[in-house]
Amino acid sequence: MELTILMPCLNEARTVAASVAAARTFLDRLGIQGEVLISDNGSEDGSPELAARAGARVVHASNRGYGAALIEGIAQAKGRYVIMGDCDLSYDFTQLDDFLARLRQGDVLVMGNRFAGEKLPGAMPALHRYLGNPVLSFVGRLFFRTNIRDFHCGLRGFNREAMLTLNLVSTGMEFASEMVVKVALARLPISEVPTTLHPDGRDRPPHLRTWRDGWRHLKFLLIFCPRWLFFYPGMTAIVLGLLGFATLANGPLQFSHVGLGIHSFLYMSALIVLGVQWIQMAMLTQWMGFMFGLVPRPGWMKMLRPWINTESGLLAALGCFLGGVIWSLILVLDWSGRGFSALDPTLVMRSAIPAVTLMIVGLQIGAGSMFASALQFCWNSVARQKINAKS
Repeated sequence: MELTILMPCLNEARTVAASVAAARTFLDRLGIQGEVLISDNGSEDGSPELAARAGARVVHASNRGYGAALIEGIAQAKGRYVIMGDCDLSYDFTQLDDFLARLRQGDVLVMGNRFAGEKLPGAMPALHRYLGNPVLSFVGRLFFRTNIRDFHCGLRGFNREAMLTLNLVSTGMEFASEMVVKVALARLPISEVPTTLHPDGRDRPPHLRTWRDGWRHLKFLLIFCPRWLFFYPGMTAIVLGLLGFATLANGPLQFSHVGLGIHSFLYMSALIVLGVQWIQMAMLTQWMGFMFGLVPRPGWMKMLRPWINTESGLLAALGCFLGGVIWSLILVLDWSGRGFSALDPTLVMRSAIPAVTLMIVGLQIGAGSMFASALQFCWNSVARQKINAKS
């Protein structure tokens, strides 16, 4: 079978039969060997029965959620290609020619683009049209280096076999983002085709909740791009902290009525400590994502693999910590040479703060290295259990 037209369904009695009929018309018009598949998500209004009478095959997703329904549908689809869309009449299933053409040419994912197509009056709320979709799509393009202009179009087609290898797991609305992100991370071919968006035919509010689901999409994009969530902020904090250290090392600075002194020096230390922690979180997040099969191996992991391990992390941690301890001992010896007399706090803190910063950073690196080792141990244990269960 070449094509499955997949529709998630939750109480769509008003529109599901017409959606199935439109999809069947498309299959018949092109003479395609295909099916219309409804993945029901617990409907209580007779939607599954209406869909079956209209000519669809119906499967039931036991877990609730937009993503859960689609994951079940993709697993049960019989077609080589799958084109998915909501069964609320917001998309015209009789006009899927461009999607199928791009799939036949080898694209793994073909996205509908509502902004390149037409949005009929009342089809998209102004908040989604001018803020939500443009902002989230921009974030997606920036984070994942893809040219997709409409990240969240509900009408899209894909190669089923390739999609199954990407381990899609999101059960909610963020499933739409996960699909694009994982295809982009795997560097698989993606394209877009203009799509017309119609006002949906339901007599009730949509399942989508603007702020809740918008946040879930943004959270997903951030988690799957630790570079922007942790690494870039961390590098910025470290650079600013080091520049502050270098600038204030020889004494306070005065800018008009504003003076930067030892208190600013302390805040520079905090920036460095936080920066190291954020970079460590970026590396751990990417490593965990790869280890659990959620993302491909990052480039830095391939390049630094011979040098990144628990032992090298502990050595780096020990070097930083001992550097801070030795610096502190020098300060104590200097104080001893002065007969442990009263010292100028400002002058002493200008040396003590960097020494303490080194010790904190060393402890952070050491703790992160041991945490990574514990994760690796847990993962190896789980993997062995899976192998034993299969055998």
